[in-house]
Amino acid sequence: MSLAQVLQQSGVIESMARELNIDEQTARTGAGALLPAIVAGMGRSSTSGGGSDPLGGLGSLAGAVLGGGTGGGLLDAVLGTQPTPVQQGNDILGNIFGTKDVSRSVAGEVAAVTGLDENLLKRMLPILAMAVVGYMTRQAGQGGSGQSGGGLGGILGSIIGGLASR
Repeated sequence: MSLAQVLQQSGVIESMARELNIDEQTARTGAGALLPAIVAGMGRSSTSGGGSDPLGGLGSLAGAVLGGGTGGGLLDAVLGTQPTPVQQGNDILGNIFGTKDVSRSVAGEVAAVTGLDENLLKRMLPILAMAVVGYMTRQAGQGGSGQSGGGLGGILGSIIGGLASR
């Protein structure tokens, strides 16, 4: 199952649409176009690490998210009835993209391709980042659901593989 399908079935798309006051199709289109950039950024982060870090560059992402004990709660925050506290999502984006300029560039490129409003896409990015990392940490807590490799790195590998096969 693709990550986009997982987010749809888990209610992330519906929740994001409600929070951003847009229809579900617009949310689905935006998420579908933004997810590859988020996952690719995580992939670059995971291959840039090394040494004693068993997750590669994802160790710092996992540490930032899990160190505060909030990893599993990220998905719940997105799915909750209260507005999503996007600072954690912005922190995740900073970790995977490096600078706000890259996030802005991603939103601009996706806007050009999809015709969606760039400001809307900028608001979607941290919510989606939280949902992806929340899903990954939840899966890691469940033993990765049979994914190859270990922990977040194995889950990321299966997500990247799933996107590449589309």
